[in-house]
Amino acid sequence: MKKITSSMIFILTITTLLYSCRKDEIVVLSEENQIKGMSSSDGGSYSGLYLLNEGNMGSNKCTLDYLDFTNMTYSKNIYSERNPNVVKELGDVGNDIQIYGEKMYIVVNCSNKVEVINAHTGIRIGQVNIDNCRYVTFDGGYAYVSSYVAPVGIDPESPRGAVFKVDTMSLSIVSKVTVGYQPEEMTIKDGKLYVANSGGYCAPDYDNTVSVVDLSTMKQIRKIVVAKNLHHIKRDHYGQLWVTSRGDMDTIPSRLFVLTANASGDLSVSDTIATPCSDLSIIGDSLYYFAYLYNSSTASNKVKYGIINIKTHTEVSSDFITDGTESSITIPYSIMVHPDTHDIYITDAKNYVSSGVLNCYSVQGKLKWKTITGDIPAHITLLKK
Repeated sequence: MKKITSSMIFILTITTLLYSCRKDEIVVLSEENQIKGMSSSDGGSYSGLYLLNEGNMGSNKCTLDYLDFTNMTYSKNIYSERNPNVVKELGDVGNDIQIYGEKMYIVVNCSNKVEVINAHTGIRIGQVNIDNCRYVTFDGGYAYVSSYVAPVGIDPESPRGAVFKVDTMSLSIVSKVTVGYQPEEMTIKDGKLYVANSGGYCAPDYDNTVSVVDLSTMKQIRKIVVAKNLHHIKRDHYGQLWVTSRGDMDTIPSRLFVLTANASGDLSVSDTIATPCSDLSIIGDSLYYFAYLYNSSTASNKVKYGIINIKTHTEVSSDFITDGTESSITIPYSIMVHPDTHDIYITDAKNYVSSGVLNCYSVQGKLKWKTITGDIPAHITLLKK
């Protein structure tokens, strides 16, 4: 008869705990694989990269993956393994992920919550309940979370959205400001919060404004008219804001807009870049972007990978992938350029219903490696050493 070892007892104990915590729920253990073509120096001053997979709406399949730069390993679905007592795991549709201090904030759209976990261990700390939440940004010990407020669905009578101010110590909501319709991404500049309003639930009468919120009073002080159906908004080191418009996916095209300060110091649209843009990442003087566009009239897709010089506002490359491997990317879904190495990370949602892919390109635009992810890989954040 085989002798029962301490390691066997440990395994049996963990298995029993997993089943007792979840009862009828099936705990899916994380999958780990070694990344070939990667070196330990690829992380620079960062120890790891978190990737949030949205999962299909209504399927409760939002998952969290982790790339360990030191060990050169990629682990899928780490949240469920590290938090076996959380019955519904991360929830339904992960929409944003950011690290602030020692905590990581995961915005779970259709589950109406911001999940807060330890950025180093992945263990859950708590949650903030916010209806139809979308994106998060931070300033002065507070998290600012954009929210559609209304339930999911097209509704011309949908109310205006809001931004909630959350104390990052107590994880309690301390204030709220009403902004435009269906607010999306936000950025902060000189004590003001800039909110890209989409009006997605009001289609075809989309919103076309960026709300300006004074953070000292949490009041909307004005709106900047930009274009229909805004989405991303990012600040560069010159103090310019770059805003993407999705248009109406038919007669009004997606465009990229630049907001700069006028003589009075207020921001306004100073330039329009006549290129579609689905997502972007700014490093130094370079804005990397891709455009994945669907035209309802022709039922066709168009994909583009480009670089714009943020100082001159000119396009310096219309295809930064130089080795022809862009043909293997089915549906580009997000982009992030590493601030130290300038490696380019592009996620691929594939068919939206099964595993996606994370692709890593060198600054020369050549594929270094790729790995399988969860369903609809969408949002990336880096963990400092």
